[in-house]
Amino acid sequence: MPELPEVETVANGVNARVRGRKIASVWLGRHKEPFKTPRGEMADALPGMRIGRVYREGKHIVFDLERSKSEQSQWVVHLGMTGRLLVSAPEVPVPAHTHAVLGLTGGSELRFVDARRFGRLALVNGAGFRGPGHEPLTISPEDFVALFRGRKTSIKAALLNQKLLHGVGNIYADESLFRAGIRPTAVAGRLSRARLLRLRTALREILRKAIELGGSSVSDYVDADGVAGFFQLEHKVYMRTGEPCLVCGKPIRRIVIAGRGTHFCARCQK
Repeated sequence: MPELPEVETVANGVNARVRGRKIASVWLGRHKEPFKTPRGEMADALPGMRIGRVYREGKHIVFDLERSKSEQSQWVVHLGMTGRLLVSAPEVPVPAHTHAVLGLTGGSELRFVDARRFGRLALVNGAGFRGPGHEPLTISPEDFVALFRGRKTSIKAALLNQKLLHGVGNIYADESLFRAGIRPTAVAGRLSRARLLRLRTALREILRKAIELGGSSVSDYVDADGVAGFFQLEHKVYMRTGEPCLVCGKPIRRIVIAGRGTHFCARCQK
């Protein structure tokens, strides 16, 4: 599933290509799964809307839409496991598993493609859509420490809890815990303030570097132009089971926490 850096990369790419355009036409597929808002309602509401800012909120991509000063709404896209948002010329063949095509003024098309149909499309009246948790890139040190105070779950499971920090998933939880030197099984509420602050720094550094490199392409993820990311080349533990740790040489271990494969170095992470 695309995580914060991948969603940020897609949102930034789409924003650069469609901001200021008007939606001239809408085609929606027949499968009901991607649509949290009824298809008919969405098809009626979107044409004529001007696209303002496109940005990431948690793992969601939010389109600010405006028909007039008094008529504003937001189109909210969740990529799910395999979702893609592509900006294409109309003559480019439409990929299989395309569920929505927005024709834009200027001639380009915005296409939502999702093979497994776990992604979601919704229309929200007004503005102010918010993700479920705190934003990892801007959370203050005090708020970050407070998130884990008294929690009896493992720190890996806590990092995956979208009600605490939205946008963090399996890849960046593993990589951040490795950089911070914290074992994923450590009980979140027992970590010292100093170790939690080190984790906050590691998490922010990892996320920013991943955004800089266009995210991690380990499955179906591509950006708005269909281009893969490069951060997977920087992975120190994720999906490196049995390979030597790049710091100490000890084989990387894999266990399951909160139903997710978890990768770590038993020597470097305490």
